[in-house]
Amino acid sequence: MAEIPAPTPAPLPARARARGLRRWFEPARIGQMSRGGSIVVYGLLVLWSAFVLFPFYWLAITSLKLPVDVFDGPSFLPWVDFTPNLHAWADLLDFSAKSPLAETLTPYRNSVIIAFCSTALCVLIGAMAAYALARIEYKPRLGNILVFVVLMVVTAVAVGVYGVDLWIAAAVGGALFVLLARSVGRYFKRSVGNADILFWMISQRILPPVVAVVPIYMMFQKVGMLDTHLAIILTYTVVNLPIVVWLMHDFFASIPIDLEESAQLDGASRLMTFFEIVVPLARAGLAATTLLVLILSWNEYLVALFLSTTQAQTLPILVAGMNGGEKGILWWTMAVVIIIMIIPVIAMALLLQRFISKGILLGAVKG
Repeated sequence: MAEIPAPTPAPLPARARARGLRRWFEPARIGQMSRGGSIVVYGLLVLWSAFVLFPFYWLAITSLKLPVDVFDGPSFLPWVDFTPNLHAWADLLDFSAKSPLAETLTPYRNSVIIAFCSTALCVLIGAMAAYALARIEYKPRLGNILVFVVLMVVTAVAVGVYGVDLWIAAAVGGALFVLLARSVGRYFKRSVGNADILFWMISQRILPPVVAVVPIYMMFQKVGMLDTHLAIILTYTVVNLPIVVWLMHDFFASIPIDLEESAQLDGASRLMTFFEIVVPLARAGLAATTLLVLILSWNEYLVALFLSTTQAQTLPILVAGMNGGEKGILWWTMAVVIIIMIIPVIAMALLLQRFISKGILLGAVKG
């Protein structure tokens, strides 16, 4: 019987190289990343950070360029491709009456007032609504909901078509709803639950904003509130409210109910329990949700475009208006305005990051 030849061993240098390569991807101890894995992971993080931060770098260097440097073509390195110049910053920060600063301060102030007020109002109302949906079982009858919708449509037609005063029509519609709900509401048997309400709220974000902005415009025009801070604040609050409810509902549902029951046994009211026990435990979720809503309100363009002209104009409208004009697109001035525009959002992100970290640590400890 013929002997089967033994396999020829790999050359010693190749085997040594394979063992050396495996060592790079073998962690020294449990819970520690290997050297090769660290190089790959941190290399990808560096590449992604460069991709994310490059627009900010481009804004910074564009704000330091002369017009000739901007139009000559791409240039990336100061003192190598171009000589930095502060002319755009000097023009914008000129305190004369006809300087670009005078045209920027009003939209900047409007953005701060509108974004921060709408965010605070939205988070307050949305957090309380999310807590109620997480702890209280609601079963509104479907027939009452349909009656309410029909009365809203009739009120809108009366105001928009027949010229009835808005407040009178709203008062009559509300009174009719109360009477109909108390008289015939008990005959409706089918009802909806908390999950249905939660899904209905988040479904409002599926609707394209351009569909709703025209009726909103007509409503505020009818009551004389166009180009006011209050109109935009209320609109931003309503638009972003479903996001707050959807996000905060899971945070509140994950909090042990035993803590709230113990507080109520000690005499705490539902409102006191919410602000003194539930809110501190959901600090991380509140901070993250607040930052998200602030960013959405700060960068909102469509609603502000329809509801404002001069008195309540926000920064996104101002930046969009710089895309044309007699002098063309002033890229250097636009870069300075955008840099100033993102400073409050970055400051809020740095501030809320501390609360997010504390909230995560606090939520990890059960009482």
